[in-house]
Amino acid sequence: MLTKPEVIDTIDELRSRLCLKRQNIASTGAEARVVLVPTMGALHDGHRALVRRAVALGEIVVVSIFVNPLQFGVNEDLDTYPRTLDADVTALAEEGATFVFAPTAREMYPDGASSTRVTAGAIGGLYEGAARPGHFDGMLTVVNKLFNIVEPDLAVFGQKDAQQVFLVERMIADLNLRVSLEVVPTVRETSGLALSSRNHNLDEPARAAARSLSAGLAAAASAALKGVPAAIVAAHAVIGAQTLVKLDYLVVVHPHTYLPVADDYRGPARMLVAAVVGSTRLIDNISLDIP
Repeated sequence: MLTKPEVIDTIDELRSRLCLKRQNIASTGAEARVVLVPTMGALHDGHRALVRRAVALGEIVVVSIFVNPLQFGVNEDLDTYPRTLDADVTALAEEGATFVFAPTAREMYPDGASSTRVTAGAIGGLYEGAARPGHFDGMLTVVNKLFNIVEPDLAVFGQKDAQQVFLVERMIADLNLRVSLEVVPTVRETSGLALSSRNHNLDEPARAAARSLSAGLAAAASAALKGVPAAIVAAHAVIGAQTLVKLDYLVVVHPHTYLPVADDYRGPARMLVAAVVGSTRLIDNISLDIP
């Protein structure tokens, strides 16, 4: 019989329950590693993969479910973002999560949107940051708050949100945070489409067109043997063939700086893509090896 995780909606209660859980496990002589999986809910198989990895890494797994208003801009889908807490808790019971932290916005920001923010810097204004001003400041602010609330030994993120992962890694290093990051590869449908909570907005024609993003990235990875320009041309050829896909950006970046690489660059890189498919904004990425 599945044991549902404890659902907690206040910071004080979560801290109290975590402290007690740690003490109980430590009293047996076992390790009591805490692993945090930050999410906005509407969980799919990609989130489940993160939780499974967390369960493998630690004894206490906290999954946060919080639709963070700070990372939504004007005309973005904050009010319509899917909220499926009951179904999420059932899924997390199947994966073995210990706690679900599901605070309200008032609990996280009792005085309204916080005036103190973590800033993402120059990289936070590129790519997704250019399309969604302030998004990464809001994301880093809430992730930092979650780190301070939960005090995890590890945090698990998905590679699909590659720029987010890069910025969280940099925040951890820059602010000397005592948490390690575990990055789980992107989980995809059999068609190659990266799993996303926003995929439910795709009708069948849009879903078919959206598959061009992963197909374009795969074409780029094959063409990367010929260099950066060839990889970009290959991706454009596949994605540009879809009339329902409006490309926002397609860029090859250095994995350690996230700045665009030169045409003659050689070495490891990552291609990032974002597009509006029908009316739904999707992102994806792939690692490239440019010999």
